[in-house]
Amino acid sequence: MRESNLSKNAKTFKIGLKEIYKLNHWVLPVVIFDALFKSIAPFINIYMSSKIIDELLGAKDIERLVLLVSITIGSNLIVHLISTGFGHLKNMLVDIALQNQRMKLNEKIINMDYEYVENPEIHNLRTKIWEANNMNGGGIRALIAYTWYLIKGLVTVITSIVLVIDLFKVDTLSSGHVSFINSAMFSYIFIALILVGTILSLKLRTTGQKKDFKCFSKVMDINRIFIFYANQIYDYNSGKGIRLYNQKRIYNNEIDNTYKNSKKVFTNVGNMNAKYFGFEAFITSFLGGMVYVFVGLKALAGAITIGDIVKYAGSINQFMAGSREVLSSINSIINNNQYLQLYIDFLNIKGGKYKGTLPVEKRDDDEYEIEFRNVSFKYPGTDIYALKNVSIKLNIGERLAIVGMNGSGKTTFIKLLCRLYDPNEGEILLNGINIKKYDYEEYTRLFSIVFQDFKLFSFSIGQNVAASVDYDENAVKDALEKVGLKERLDKMPEGIKTPLYKDFDENGVEISGGEAQKIALARSLYRDSPIIILDEPTAALDPISEFDIYSKFNEIVGTKTAFYISHRLSSCRFCDEIAVFNEGQIIQKGTHDELL
Repeated sequence: MRESNLSKNAKTFKIGLKEIYKLNHWVLPVVIFDALFKSIAPFINIYMSSKIIDELLGAKDIERLVLLVSITIGSNLIVHLISTGFGHLKNMLVDIALQNQRMKLNEKIINMDYEYVENPEIHNLRTKIWEANNMNGGGIRALIAYTWYLIKGLVTVITSIVLVIDLFKVDTLSSGHVSFINSAMFSYIFIALILVGTILSLKLRTTGQKKDFKCFSKVMDINRIFIFYANQIYDYNSGKGIRLYNQKRIYNNEIDNTYKNSKKVFTNVGNMNAKYFGFEAFITSFLGGMVYVFVGLKALAGAITIGDIVKYAGSINQFMAGSREVLSSINSIINNNQYLQLYIDFLNIKGGKYKGTLPVEKRDDDEYEIEFRNVSFKYPGTDIYALKNVSIKLNIGERLAIVGMNGSGKTTFIKLLCRLYDPNEGEILLNGINIKKYDYEEYTRLFSIVFQDFKLFSFSIGQNVAASVDYDENAVKDALEKVGLKERLDKMPEGIKTPLYKDFDENGVEISGGEAQKIALARSLYRDSPIIILDEPTAALDPISEFDIYSKFNEIVGTKTAFYISHRLSSCRFCDEIAVFNEGQIIQKGTHDELL
């Protein structure tokens, strides 16, 4: 089991390093060089100080002393400048890598199959990745940091061994107690003491870190609640409800509870740190004292010089610190693998949707015929059919209204039509060909859709209509005029370049719900696709207003094929055919008059 866990952790660590390299090629090389120079910096003073002390107590050659001091100062200056430069470069590259990571995660979400986008488990996985990176210090950011500590510790240990190895070779011809001090046995006893102390110190630190990780997992849950309420408070749109419904007490109570819970967790963390890390500090201090006793006895026995005391004592202390750093960083890497694995799992989500290769025929007459043939569908993870044996054919240029109660399958019907999902049974045809065979990107461009939960962004009006950074200004203005926003647009300070809302620009304009719906409708017109779909974007309006908007929009779309979804039969009187959905099935079809 241990070998299996070791192999699994090593594999995760390797994958993590490869991912860091993909995010930015220069991060790992700079991390290595930065750790290298920072680890050797202390040894310059340790080694050179021993030489200067021996020279002061020995020959006292002024020229040599000046040379040694100059080398010490110059080496420190050079290493400090290089180390500082690499440190700044490392921080800059890490920020770039993390920004690339965020972009990679966002691109993954944008490009993954829609069934994963709607899957709560995927949402939860993405949230855990964000929380690990931003609240618990885990994931890619932590892997970079722990790798830096690991390299620094390894270089420290190796350099320490190189400098201190001669101390354990000394075995001069002496008698009595002096002979024992200079013997190999005495050195072995000291080495064993250092190893036992270091292992015990590591065990305490490892136990403490594991408990810390468990505690900080609780902090993630607490922070999630706190961030929700904090975002509500910072969102100016929430201000009306908070004041009118006197929700201040609720927010204060919840935030106060969050504070109390987090305080309790951090108190536990503090108590554990005092217990484990306090005892570890005692062992470290004890070992440090034993180092000076060992080296001092060696000096009294005549095995080493006074300068060597500085060199060996400093090197052994650096060895112990480096050993703890290596072992602690390995333990942290293993603990961090659980967060890194979340990121790896997210990136490894594979899309199962067949994208197709057949090009969609470009028709100037917009003559596209759509047919659902015995289509059944149930959402992933459920056994209940959202649609069951649905068959319907929409002729060229016709208007089809889809009506029904909430949960009757109306929006699911549209999701299947647009290939956000594929049916479990049956097939959907475009001009007699299964839509799965068409090139996915070309097929989706056939549709201009306005969903009930459409989203406008804090960008300019023009960018919202075009759903793009660059756009045709005349086409945007024409679309806005068709949906009845010309007068409102004329009053806006920067016309179509006026930003919506005040999230990023204090000069942004606040628009009403009706105006937002019209901008969403203008977006569908700007896209100029041959098939128009309105999925209850006016559900919040009264029946008369909804009928007026639908009727006007029906005139605008001209000869294009159109789908209108509504709760209300009365809003779709102008449609050629109305399909009534109930529990995932079409229970009635006909014109408005026939259904009445």
